[in-house]
Amino acid sequence: MSAKKTTESKAEKNFENIGEALTTSEQFLEKNQKAIITGLVIVIALVGAFLAYHYLYKVPHDQKAQEAIFMGERYFQNGDDSLAIFGNGNDYIGFEAIIDRYKGSRTADLAHAYAGISYNRMGNSEKALEHLKKFKGGDLLITPAVTGAIGDVYMNMGQTDQAINNFLKAAKEANDEMLSPLYYKKAGEAYLGKADYDKAIEIFTRIKDTYLNAPESREAEKFIQQALFLKGSN
Repeated sequence: MSAKKTTESKAEKNFENIGEALTTSEQFLEKNQKAIITGLVIVIALVGAFLAYHYLYKVPHDQKAQEAIFMGERYFQNGDDSLAIFGNGNDYIGFEAIIDRYKGSRTADLAHAYAGISYNRMGNSEKALEHLKKFKGGDLLITPAVTGAIGDVYMNMGQTDQAINNFLKAAKEANDEMLSPLYYKKAGEAYLGKADYDKAIEIFTRIKDTYLNAPESREAEKFIQQALFLKGSN
């Protein structure tokens, strides 16, 4: 058989295979038409429901939450913690109400962080931990700040080991030339407070050697000498 006939034979066979596949596909479509249409309707309905939820509920809901917390952030920054948490009885409802009203929103999560720090500044450690531990986080700046704030609460409660763990965790989460040495310093001071001078020296040496441009680096040597003096006195 010539090459030309062989090629034609293969082409015919390929066309036959394609034809069979098309026929099979048509039969499948005819047989399962109702199921396919039902499936498409369900998919379209689900997509439509998602878009409706997102644009008709979630986006406006989040926008209202952001507007609601704006004044609370001002109170928080000014140290008016009671007003920030409970509202002013007029045009601002407070962090607690924002958390309840806008559950699931990013703003409600942020309100947990603000409320926790505010409660800690007011001396209510239990409520502070309750809110700070509910913060879900994810933000590269806010998450370590909340972890560090939890450490501050534990220090106020006299739970130094728990505080140190959170300060060290915050420093690692921050992974930043300015924020990390701040949390390491808190951990170092906590070690000094519990008379663990070797750990204090280790932490302040890390600050001095690693974070050369940070303010904490310039005062690290002072803490190292203090730890060495106290260690030698014992």
